Amino acid sequence: MDDEDYAGPATLTVGARTVEVRVRLIARTEPQDGRVHWFGRTEATTALEAGDVIVTTPVGSAAGRIGDVDLWGRYRLAGVGTPPFPCPEPPSD
Repeated sequence: MDDEDYAGPATLTVGARTVEVRVRLIARTEPQDGRVHWFGRTEATTALEAGDVIVTTPVGSAAGRIGDVDLWGRYRLAGVGTPPFPCPEPPSD
């Protein structure tokens, strides 16, 4: 399957706190485990910290993790399973 992606607004929910950001996310099926892995970065923000997160876009929601922050203030997001945006099913054999 080709990589699928989403770029646009998202709400990140960490515990009882929500943060509105723009994200760029990519999803792909990993051949090693056959599962969909999605990952990407937020826009620059100082309102986040590493930990569990619910990522909600206008078209879906998914649980993931907030990871490291890069030199430009963008946080890494990652998850396994259905991403928070439409992703076609991989072709069956």
